[in-house]
Order: sequence, then structure tokens, then C-alpha cells
Amino acid sequence: MINSIKIMLAISLFVCLLDMPYGYYQLVRFFSTLIFAFLSFKEFNKGNKNLAFVFLALAILFQPFLKISLGREIWNFVDVIIGIFLISSIQIENNPK
Repeated sequence: MINSIKIMLAISLFVCLLDMPYGYYQLVRFFSTLIFAFLSFKEFNKGNKNLAFVFLALAILFQPFLKISLGREIWNFVDVIIGIFLISSIQIENNPK
């Protein structure tokens, strides 16, 4: 279930590269905050505090209440990097050492 949530979030971040209505970006920010906070909680409970901190930082970055203004180009870059990170985290979890 967590992997499917990560994939859906990654896809929604990749869709942000398209010219979408502003409401879509607000919705993505809101759901990203919720999902990253949930993932942080899950990783903290698993004892992976480093990844929990990363997800918490991402929840803060995407939170829609005190917006961090980075500009469209930088947000596009951030969206792609985080989308790749989410997909990579699935691969890493499925192929432990």
C-alpha cells in the first residue's frame, strides 16, 4: 500500500511539469504534506530516523500554509528529483542488501 502511495505521489509530482490550473498545484502541495508526514511517521516507527527526517523536511517544504516561493523552474526541478527519489525508495526497500 505504501509503495502505491509513493507511486501516485511521484506521478502527481511529474504531472506538475505540465501547465495545470493553479488549484492542481495547491492540491498536490496539500496531499504531499499529508503523505510525507505519514511516511515520516512510518519510517520513525521502523527505526529509520534518517529517512523519517527527510520525509519530515519534505512535508515542511510542501506545506501549503506558509508557502515557500521557489519559482516555477526550481519547483519543476524539485518535483522531478523528489519523484525520482520516491520511486528509488521503493526499489531500495524491495532490494535490501
